[in-house]
Amino acid sequence: MYLRYLSRALQALGHHVTVVSGPPYPHLVEGVELVKLPSLDLYSRDLWSVGPQELRNRLGRKEWLSKLSGGFAEPWAFGERARDWLLENANHFDVIHDNQTLAPGVLDLQKAGLPVVTTVHHPITRDLRVALAGEPIWWRRLLIRRWHSFLGMQKRVASRLNHIATVSAASAIDIATDFGVPPSAISIVPNGVDTALFRPLPAVARNPNQIIATASADAPLKGLSVLLHAFSSLCATWPDLRLVLIARPKPGGATESLINRLGLAERIRFVSNATHEDINRLYAESAVAVVPSLYEGFGLPAVEAMAAGIPLVSSDGGALSEVVSSGGLLVPAGDSAALASALHKVLSCPEAARDLGNRGLARAKTHFCWSICARQMVRLYRASIDRC
Repeated sequence: MYLRYLSRALQALGHHVTVVSGPPYPHLVEGVELVKLPSLDLYSRDLWSVGPQELRNRLGRKEWLSKLSGGFAEPWAFGERARDWLLENANHFDVIHDNQTLAPGVLDLQKAGLPVVTTVHHPITRDLRVALAGEPIWWRRLLIRRWHSFLGMQKRVASRLNHIATVSAASAIDIATDFGVPPSAISIVPNGVDTALFRPLPAVARNPNQIIATASADAPLKGLSVLLHAFSSLCATWPDLRLVLIARPKPGGATESLINRLGLAERIRFVSNATHEDINRLYAESAVAVVPSLYEGFGLPAVEAMAAGIPLVSSDGGALSEVVSSGGLLVPAGDSAALASALHKVLSCPEAARDLGNRGLARAKTHFCWSICARQMVRLYRASIDRC
């Protein structure tokens, strides 16, 4: 989605944009060129479906062996493919923008004298720490560490890049700390939101007993367990309360287990494969949106909710406090009691809820339009070109 919206906004400013991507390929707007760099695409097919012919390729073998042993070599392999293609076609472009590949192949482009800007949304070291903290079984912790082994590569590459863009001040601090990047090499360019898509729908009546959240169901970092405990405590006061989750739970996973343990199965509706139009309508139908994440490098669901004009209650995890600011009610990350109290306040006071929704909408329009964000990115592109 970052590639789709940033490329569209850059094109609207008069720039020619080519997106070079491995699978899964992004859905781009008309006029933005897509160059496809095929891989084994092992996260959409069975490992044993790979034939001997595919394994004759050096990069394919590396991807296959890595996946076989629980690793994730796709960023490295994509960096190799992208480097080779871009070096052959470098005369067609003024600047190269890497979207968090952070592979040696990308560093090679900078070494070749090409202007390179890299977006790091947030360092995945944060995801690793939360995942390890939430997994009590030792052998699963080993698997988690193995899958995240690409972080060593990302740290080495990031610390040597000249121009890094990130989406928040909180993420900038984390990148400097975890990846060893000099603060002088980091610029803040926030993500945008499609305000033509995420917008208020005044004709749709709000259900005063419906809460909505967008959260990866089994990712500890997203704080869904915190929300479920808060929701459970509210149900005693609000017998008709319901929760809509834009998520796909893993059958038999931790989220499903917690829902059953709390006796909430009849009160929760999961929505998967929803379009942005579907999500915007669900925002319009709901009384309050929740972002319970323990950490976010930015927090796009929070911005989308604000743009939709729905009252927002959010944790202060990572960048959420600076992104949401006065556009929502902020509570300490991981505090289910504080989250329940804030939700109760919004649900029980329609006037305060309307004011909260209006504040969020104004903040989204003022700070997070893609046209504003794209202009900031262009300034960074020009700085990287001037330095070469």
